[in-house]
Amino acid sequence: MPLSEHEQRLLDQIEQALYAEDPKWANTVRISDPRSHYKRRLVKASIGFVLGVVLLMVGVVIQVIPLGVGGFVVMLAACLWGLSSWKRMNGFGDASPSGQTPGKTGRRAGPRPSFMERMEERWRRRHDDR
Repeated sequence: MPLSEHEQRLLDQIEQALYAEDPKWANTVRISDPRSHYKRRLVKASIGFVLGVVLLMVGVVIQVIPLGVGGFVVMLAACLWGLSSWKRMNGFGDASPSGQTPGKTGRRAGPRPSFMERMEERWRRRHDDR
């Protein structure tokens, strides 16, 4: 839905006031592609992973178990952080307005049956096919 002329003027005034007040922050926020933010996070996660590997190796070589465990934890945290950024950057973490993920079009709507219900249904189909 487009903005009215009055709303557009107000928005332009707010934007100009923002640029006048803090131009550095306004330019930082102005980035049009949010994927660049996730790319930065992915690079930081990669650096964190390498740092975790180094800590793990140093802990093993000098036989300091807490340092090795800490390195492993850093590696794990960096992997999880990087994976979440990668998923958001590629659109896997976004939900569409209908509540389904974008890649799951054409599937039936409604709650997914439990594991046991699916197993029972497979068992019934298997015996019905005979």
